[in-house]
Amino acid sequence: MGIFDRLFKGKGAPDSRRERLLATGRITDGVILELKKDANSDVVAVYNYTLNGVEFESAEVLTESQLKAGIRYAPGSSVAIRYDPKNQVNSIIE
Repeated sequence: MGIFDRLFKGKGAPDSRRERLLATGRITDGVILELKKDANSDVVAVYNYTLNGVEFESAEVLTESQLKAGIRYAPGSSVAIRYDPKNQVNSIIE
């Protein structure tokens, strides 16, 4: 096993990370700060959440089902955030 394999072991594809967090992640409240379009014309939601007094800010490409929900993900909206309790910066919008 090379150094590259050790550094990136378990990173997985974004879909597998999302599935894992949906299955095993803990839930907290967050707020959508803004929506942007990236270079691929995907809609990216920038959001923040607070855990144990530490504020986190992250961004995620919204899924098709999230885009269909429309106003639920508008800036200023409260959303559920799933996060990894062992790596609290690893999160997704539920």
